[in-house]
Amino acid sequence: MSEGSPYRHVACAIDDSEGSERALAEAVRVWGGGPGKLSVVHVADLPAAWWLGAGTPIPVALDVDWQAGEAALLERMTAGLPGAEAVLLTGDPDAEVVCDWARRARVDLLVAGVYRGAAARALYGSFAHHLAYHAPCPVLLVGPGCREERDERASGGGRRLHAAPRGPAVGSSG
Repeated sequence: MSEGSPYRHVACAIDDSEGSERALAEAVRVWGGGPGKLSVVHVADLPAAWWLGAGTPIPVALDVDWQAGEAALLERMTAGLPGAEAVLLTGDPDAEVVCDWARRARVDLLVAGVYRGAAARALYGSFAHHLAYHAPCPVLLVGPGCREERDERASGGGRRLHAAPRGPAVGSSG
């Protein structure tokens, strides 16, 4: 365990989004680079041929190395992190696969980014929501920090940046 971290095993679930980069930076900060373990976890999308085949063998010619791009993403994200473990998982749904892995790997803290808008959450579900309610350990969800919204009141339909609130959490004293 690193000197300032109470976690023996920190894991960060990533994809190829900017939100994942922020989540990984926070996971690295919490991990602290000490003797504890940092795992960077990614769930590979199953090839289209798997879904279309509905249980029949996948023709090798369709997706010879379908995990190569997924492995490259993990390699890129862990390149500057000595001692970090890259974990490539497969399965569906992604969040459930990560929760199952976290249970087996005895993860102490699971970190993930939150970045989907309401429409995407309604269409695809929320990876972060599933982790928050089903992970076998505490979950740290890392938001965008600030968000950009259209300001229809401004002339020309301008934009306004909203920073994440700082200060005491709701319900805290003081």
